[in-house]
Amino acid sequence: MKKFRMISGTMATLLMVIVFISTSTNSASACTNFLITKGASADGSTMISYAADSHVLYGELYFRQAKDYPEGTMMDIYEWDTGKYLGQIPQAKHTYSVVGNMNEHQVAIGETTYGGRKELRDTTGLVDYGSLMYITLQRSKSAREAIKVMTELVDKYGYYSSGESFSIADKNEVWILEMISKGMKEKGAVWVARMIPDGYVAAHANQARITTFPKQKENNWFDKEQTTFHSEDVIDFARDMGYYDGKDKNFSFSDTYAPVSFGGARFCEIRVWSFFKDINDNMQKHFDYAKGDIEYDDQDYATNRMPLWIKPNKKISVHDVMNFMRDHLEGTELDMRKDAGAGPYERPYRWRPLTWKVDSKTYFNERATGTQQTGFSFVTQSRNWLPDAIGGINWFSVDDAASTVYTPIYCGVNDVPEKFEEGYGSLMEFKDDAAFWVFNQVSNLAYLFYNRIHPEIHTKQQALENKYINYRSAIDKAAANLYKKDKALAIQFLTDYSSNTANALVAEWKDFYEYLFTKYMDGNIKRPNPGKQNPHLKQPGYSEDFYKIILEDTGDRFEYHGSH
Repeated sequence: MKKFRMISGTMATLLMVIVFISTSTNSASACTNFLITKGASADGSTMISYAADSHVLYGELYFRQAKDYPEGTMMDIYEWDTGKYLGQIPQAKHTYSVVGNMNEHQVAIGETTYGGRKELRDTTGLVDYGSLMYITLQRSKSAREAIKVMTELVDKYGYYSSGESFSIADKNEVWILEMISKGMKEKGAVWVARMIPDGYVAAHANQARITTFPKQKENNWFDKEQTTFHSEDVIDFARDMGYYDGKDKNFSFSDTYAPVSFGGARFCEIRVWSFFKDINDNMQKHFDYAKGDIEYDDQDYATNRMPLWIKPNKKISVHDVMNFMRDHLEGTELDMRKDAGAGPYERPYRWRPLTWKVDSKTYFNERATGTQQTGFSFVTQSRNWLPDAIGGINWFSVDDAASTVYTPIYCGVNDVPEKFEEGYGSLMEFKDDAAFWVFNQVSNLAYLFYNRIHPEIHTKQQALENKYINYRSAIDKAAANLYKKDKALAIQFLTDYSSNTANALVAEWKDFYEYLFTKYMDGNIKRPNPGKQNPHLKQPGYSEDFYKIILEDTGDRFEYHGSH
């Protein structure tokens, strides 16, 4: 695979805040995944979401063509986060095409890094978590096959990364796979994979979430009755390392290899809780845990954790998932718009670092799902009633999910939109019509005057996404009719539609930025005044509440004593 140029996903933040890593979880990592099964979705599709959050990741849409390779071909492995060369492994004889994190067979993979025990890091491993995802997408036709490929790769070549949670979906099933390296003691990894029961949803956000699980005699990969897989030594290795000495049935993967800490709850599980509470009425009882009030038993296992999966009160649509990715803890006591850090314009963002000190005491900012440092995010849909090329849609976006627009990219495309393609601009190369830079212009303008500008962004964002969703059935039908007659023509039709829609979105968003900048420049609000040289001008200043804050700080310094 091609070397990726920028540090990505979760490990960049991990390196910057290593001082806050306990023996359990990387408490300040980024990335959020939601997993929705067929029976929980409004249209019967499986869905996963992923936000690749990193301050040094350039958001672009990766694309790999399907290809045949001669026997004996080797492939270079570069660490996805840093570009470091790790070595070579044999190439597959045939690889499948991959657009973003979804392949031509509707298999999709996302991830979040949880870190885990620091000593379980193998610096000699050949496969890191990023390479593992993209190699697997090129080699798998189903979620079960993807788990088989991933675990066999790390078993054979070693796992270079720290602890990782993976979301893996195909058109019928959704799985969560959690793994961690065995460190320098042995090559490979210990891991557990669990299928999310149909009708349920799950989530993970940089804290390992698989606790106890039914122990299996062996991994019968394609036995539909088997819904749990794990490495043969997942419990024995923990015993050998002195991590666990209890009964097999009580063994918890997360509590052993990545014990939940205050940071693991407050920075990570809080995002899972915030998603769960929007779809299930029974989640308030877990709020104290999500805030970091963790109860432990005598083995230091957390006893008040949230369930791995829950049943939603109602079916979830693809647009629901998009909007769940925009959460800032609104409507809770942790609502980021409601404290002094929000400033006069009620901004639900806090600039990094995540933790900070005053008078030698350490404090922290909330880490919500919607965040400024997102490089790219997606919501995938896999639909078993359509041919694969049509059934899979990667709803893709760049920059902050709260102020971006998800555009439909069908998984069977043979090319990607120019404005989103890999290499079209970079993090230190501004390109005024690249999707990443266009969406960042709008979001960063909104950060200045959030409660004025964001409502306009939200209205336009929702309208565009609703339009694309409403077009979907017509595009599906047209493509399906073409597919019966000429598969290549159908794929070209889907490629043209995906690219034209995405490129037109960037052009429209560029115009939108010009409109917003003109209207809100210099703290004013202007609107056209037909027939007049000057526009209507409004100077709203600050809210009365914020003026009171100023007076609390300044007393009567600004009291006006002149004539009215």
